[in-house]
Amino acid sequence: MTNAFKQKSAFFGFLVLVLFGCEMDQVQNLDQAKLQETELRELDLTDLPDGYESRLNPQVMPGAANRQQVIGQQTDTYYREMVRRAVGAVEPTECGTTNLDYWLDEQLADWDGSVFNFAIFSGMLDFPTYDALLFENSSQGQYFGKNGEYSQRMAKTFKDLKRFWNIQSDKMVLAAMHGNMLQDRDKLIRIDQILYGDDLATAEFWADLILEYMAAYPQYQNGEHPIFTLNAFAQSSFFFPPVGIIPDKIVMGDGILEAYKGLGFDDVAPQAILAHEFGHQIQFQLDLFDPISSPEGTRRTELMADAYSAYYLSHARGATMQWKRVKLFLEVFFNIGDCGFTSNGHHGTPLQRMAAAEWGYNVANKAKKQGHILSPLEFAAMFDTKLPELVAP
Repeated sequence: MTNAFKQKSAFFGFLVLVLFGCEMDQVQNLDQAKLQETELRELDLTDLPDGYESRLNPQVMPGAANRQQVIGQQTDTYYREMVRRAVGAVEPTECGTTNLDYWLDEQLADWDGSVFNFAIFSGMLDFPTYDALLFENSSQGQYFGKNGEYSQRMAKTFKDLKRFWNIQSDKMVLAAMHGNMLQDRDKLIRIDQILYGDDLATAEFWADLILEYMAAYPQYQNGEHPIFTLNAFAQSSFFFPPVGIIPDKIVMGDGILEAYKGLGFDDVAPQAILAHEFGHQIQFQLDLFDPISSPEGTRRTELMADAYSAYYLSHARGATMQWKRVKLFLEVFFNIGDCGFTSNGHHGTPLQRMAAAEWGYNVANKAKKQGHILSPLEFAAMFDTKLPELVAP
């Protein structure tokens, strides 16, 4: 095994731990001694504040309770599962290396040990996610894509989804996740204090160090590297004491939009991903999530969100997209599904997810009254009746 492979594996393991922490209890902690031996030769640990090691293990860090409260309801661990496959944590059956895996690998090709090391120990891989989750609490002034290239399309699709689905969505927020927040010292300080419970002086130290390394390493692209924002998720409203009430929200990262553009699906991916996340908002409102987390429960809600999305995308009064094109994208999107059948985060296999989407398409396409839109609850009841067939071997 090469040092480069070890470095990348350590990086991916850390990304699993911090960026998709809603299943922390199922992710093994990194071997910190091994990390220090193989990864930290170019970092002077004497320059780091006491307790820096706890940043590798959210379970023991100060402020861990706050952090777990924030992420407790976060949906969609597709990219976590993609990373798990990349490091061999899931033995694939139908699932294997995907086009998105290859694309991400290309984006990280120029990251050497030092670049990985600091991204890991600073915790900055985590910062854009929580900045968007906690502080982007209005749809006003949002722009999507690094240069706002998706803003008009995202706003239009969000407005159309709220019209299409009959739920209370007037206060729902569509928020963007931008990596350029890593250039903002004040934002770095406030996120550090929330995530790690650092005092002001320590948080200022980490913020200044991140800014220094951002300038030193062009690989970070001033925070615009897609790895920092390779995420999209829905979140129901909750109260977080340091901030206040966090509204119902869908967060879309620049990195995920860039990734699917790189794979050739720029025309359909933004709408399809947003429609899937809106499906989760329907589930939050109608209390369709199982009260006890289980592989079967998570698979059900994910497949249902896939079906909600396909129904809207193909409906005569929805996005009216050409199904052949949507299906091509979904074949790529659903390959981020997983075969971790015993994991509470199991999203369904790619074949199951496509079956759910095709069912949603057929419900829209074969309806006798093409202009009729099923209520979200009626659609969910029909889906639950169909579910055993969708997941059958």
